[in-house]
Amino acid sequence: MQSLADLQDEYSFLDADDRYRLLIDLGKDLEPMPEALKTDTTLVRGCSASVWVYPTVREDGRLHFLADSNAAITKGIIALVLLTVQDQAPAAILDTNIEAALAPFDLKNQLSSNRTQGIPNMIALIRGTAARYKN
Repeated sequence: MQSLADLQDEYSFLDADDRYRLLIDLGKDLEPMPEALKTDTTLVRGCSASVWVYPTVREDGRLHFLADSNAAITKGIIALVLLTVQDQAPAAILDTNIEAALAPFDLKNQLSSNRTQGIPNMIALIRGTAARYKN
């Protein structure tokens, strides 16, 4: 996956249709999430589409998230969120202003409210996981 800054540069030059395509392509690049992990426990509440997020802890204590959605654009949004926190230490995740990192993408104005309503819940789940694993 490319860096968030590189992606932001590319995104800023695209029209609305190409932005959708970029998000869909981002979602396609997500690491596959095994079907067995898509349970009620890993389901993110409050999303219009089904979204699952499953945290794993690396040997060095960094968090790695597996995620998936049944909607292509929502899957791309998840990929965008994960670009801000993937494979970081719990303390670093808690120190990351995910909302500010995503602000340049202006998702609330680029996408329908149905597509973006679950983003705060995804972020809350990631932060909650980081808080549980913080040393």
